[in-house]
Amino acid sequence: MNQFKTLQIVLLFIIIYCEKMIAGEIFPVPRTEFNPRHYVCYRTTGPLNIDGKIEETDWQNAQWTDYFVDIEGDLKPKPTFNTRAKMLWDDEYFYMAAFLEEPHVWAKLKQRDTVIYYDDDFEIFIDPNSDAHEYYEYEMNAFNTVWDLFITQPYRDDYCSAIFNWDIEGLKSGVYVDGTINDPSDTDKGWYVEVAIPWPVLKEAARREVPPNDRDQWRVGFSRVDWQMEVINHTYQKKINPKTGRAFPENNWIWSQQGLIAMHYPERWGIVQFSKNQVNGEKADFIEKEEYLAANYLYEIYYFQKQYYLDHGLYTKNIRKALKAKVLLKDFNWPPTIEVTPKGFELILQGKKDQKNLLLNEEGRLVKF
Repeated sequence: MNQFKTLQIVLLFIIIYCEKMIAGEIFPVPRTEFNPRHYVCYRTTGPLNIDGKIEETDWQNAQWTDYFVDIEGDLKPKPTFNTRAKMLWDDEYFYMAAFLEEPHVWAKLKQRDTVIYYDDDFEIFIDPNSDAHEYYEYEMNAFNTVWDLFITQPYRDDYCSAIFNWDIEGLKSGVYVDGTINDPSDTDKGWYVEVAIPWPVLKEAARREVPPNDRDQWRVGFSRVDWQMEVINHTYQKKINPKTGRAFPENNWIWSQQGLIAMHYPERWGIVQFSKNQVNGEKADFIEKEEYLAANYLYEIYYFQKQYYLDHGLYTKNIRKALKAKVLLKDFNWPPTIEVTPKGFELILQGKKDQKNLLLNEEGRLVKF
């Protein structure tokens, strides 16, 4: 009887949680440890032909990223197919390339700025100054159909604004399919993507001179959307869930796990460090910066505050429950100070010596000062 009652209580909590999620009463929070992947991006030695084939020697010398994982990390199984990316730069462009293993390459959308993730796609997210605001989103399918957006603030907040009619001026992109697109009769190896984004476009959100200086670090996210497919009348169709009558949810496979099904948490993206060294030259060590870990502790308080606001209609100065029990930071004085108004808050973490202070507010913007 006791076990039965316990099960009833657990089921009741699950039902209440699901109802709150549907009603927007639970603020989504990453459920995995903070552990962003990183990459050192080197200079090219010469021009690159943006055709998707990435055959140049510079691309061959560039290191692949780690294989992509599920967006929820270890909470979900490993991806069915492999995906990896590479990066390079020169005085004109930030270059990105990827290979998406796929036995059946397909695409339908051919009009620019349609919702490309309705197809299998590859996505790029760039936050040049790591403030989790004013960042770039870029998507492409196997037809090389492009959707580019400028995001002023993440979708998780009421303040978000996405500029859909914004285009990357001077963009270059290419796709190479190792197989045949939209042909179910054969087995493909996959498809390659190659993208070159001009630095003047990225300067808008970087708020600093571009190209980046040696050892500058930017937040970058890569994502791959993969739908379950089947062949009907010799044509690829999304597999339908008989219980709902709709397509099964897409898979989200990404470079650096988010810990929840949401790419628009820029504080969880990977970290790219730019090097002045050429890709065929001396290797540079990635610099581990404690400010990312410190910022993550601030974001944990931010998540707590957002949930508190949903529950009570205001923010609180009592953040004790959100504070880590043991925080060892050599560059910052923990815990942060907090200022609260009925509709907002500011967390300030004081840096030691030459380290800048960190400020995080109710909009989720991280400021260094």
